[in-house]
Amino acid sequence: MLERLFQLHAHGTTVRKELVAGLTTFAAMAYILAVNPGILSASGMDKGALITATALASALMTVLMALMTNYPIALAPGMGINAFFAFTVCGAMKIPWQGALGLVFYSGAIFFVLSITGVRRRLIEAIPRELKLAITCGIGLFIAFIGLKNGGVIVANPATFVTLGDFGQAGPLLVLAGLILTAVLVARKVPGAIILGVLALTVAGFFLKTKGADGAVTAMTSMPSSLIAAPASLAPTFFQLDFGYFWQNWRVCLPVMFALLFVDLFDNMGTLIGVCQRAGLLDANGNLPKIGRALTADATAAMVGSTLGTSTVTSYIESAAGVEAGGRTGLTAITTAACFLLALFFNPLIAIIPAAATAPALVIVGIFMMQSVAELDLRDFAKAVPAVLIMLLMPLGFSIAEGMAVGFVVYVGFMLGCGRGREVTPLAYGLGALFLAHLIWK
Repeated sequence: MLERLFQLHAHGTTVRKELVAGLTTFAAMAYILAVNPGILSASGMDKGALITATALASALMTVLMALMTNYPIALAPGMGINAFFAFTVCGAMKIPWQGALGLVFYSGAIFFVLSITGVRRRLIEAIPRELKLAITCGIGLFIAFIGLKNGGVIVANPATFVTLGDFGQAGPLLVLAGLILTAVLVARKVPGAIILGVLALTVAGFFLKTKGADGAVTAMTSMPSSLIAAPASLAPTFFQLDFGYFWQNWRVCLPVMFALLFVDLFDNMGTLIGVCQRAGLLDANGNLPKIGRALTADATAAMVGSTLGTSTVTSYIESAAGVEAGGRTGLTAITTAACFLLALFFNPLIAIIPAAATAPALVIVGIFMMQSVAELDLRDFAKAVPAVLIMLLMPLGFSIAEGMAVGFVVYVGFMLGCGRGREVTPLAYGLGALFLAHLIWK
C-alpha cells in the first residue's frame, strides 16, 4: 500500500529511510510548538489553545501536502508571520486577534485563487529578485530582534530607544548562553539542534531565579502537575475569526492582508524550490513539476490554520533536514505529522517552557533567513537603496508590512527618477501606488 501511494522504489527510498527522515524533520521544527504559542499569546489568545492549534494545524496541513504532492515537505505556523501578527497587527495596530485571523483567512483565499489561476507567476515576476531577497533578510532581522527583546537582551531606553539589557540578571545571561549552545549544535550539524537548545535552557531554568513585575522572585521554570494530559481545549480559538472586521476597516486592513499574502507567497516559493532541489525533485529545466498543487496546499493551510486559531501555516525550510536524512516522498511528511499529533498529549511540558528558552531559537532562525543576504547584488544602486531600506525598516519599524511598503515605494520612485521606468512592470506600479496610499492614509 505504501509503495502504491508514495512510489518509494521510483524515488530510490525505503520505508525505514522515510520514517527516520520524518522524525528528523520533526526534531528540526518541533521548537514551533513552544515558540508559536509564546509569540501569539502576546495578542491575548489563550496559550493552551494555541499549543493545540499549532500541533493540529501542522499535522493536518502536512498530511494534505503529502497527499497532494508526494513531497517530503512539512508545514507549520510560519516564523516571522506569527511575530507580525502578534506584535504589529494586534499590538501596534490594535487590531483584535479575531479580526487578524480573518485577515489571515482572506490572504489564504487570495493565495488559493492566485495558485489555481496562474496569476501567482506574474505577481512573483513583478517583484525584483533583490527585493524578494531583502524581504527574506528583513524578516530574519525582525525575528532575531524579537528574540533578543523577549529574552531581555535588548530593552527600551528613553534616550536611545533601545539598549542592552542587564546581564547581571539570569534571563539575559541564559539567553546568551543558549545562543552560543544552539549555534554550536547547529554548526556541528546535530539533528534537532534548535529544540535541543530550547530543552537545555528549560532545564537550566529550574535552577535560576527571576524577578517578576511585582518584585516576586521565582524559578524561571516550574514543574507541571503532570507530564502527559489530554490536549488543551481548542474552544477559545476555534472558528473565532472575525470575517467582518476587514470590511469595516478596509483601508487599514488591505495593506496588512497584502503583506501576509506576499510573505506567504515568497516564503513558500523559496522553501519549496530549495527543499525539492536538495531532494532531486526538480525537472531538467529546474522547475518543480507539482508546484501548482504545492502552492494550493499552502494556500489551503493558511485558511484552515486561521479557523483553528493560528497565524499563517506555511511550508517549513526545516524540511531540508529530513531530505538530508534520505526523505524523498510524502511518507516523510506523514511521519512528521504523526509526531505533531503525539505532541498534543505533552501540552503540560510545552507550557512550562520560558520565554528565555525560546529566545535563542528565534535568533538562530533569523540568522538562517539572513543568509540570503549573500545572494544580494548591491552594485545596482537603484535596487540597493530599497533593498537595504526594507532590511532596516522591518525590525526598526517593528513591521514587515511597513518595511515592504517603504522599500517598494522607494524602488518605483528611484527607477522613475533614474529614467529606468520601463524596467518596472505595470503590476509593480500598481503595487507601489497601493503601498504609497497606505503610508499616507494609514
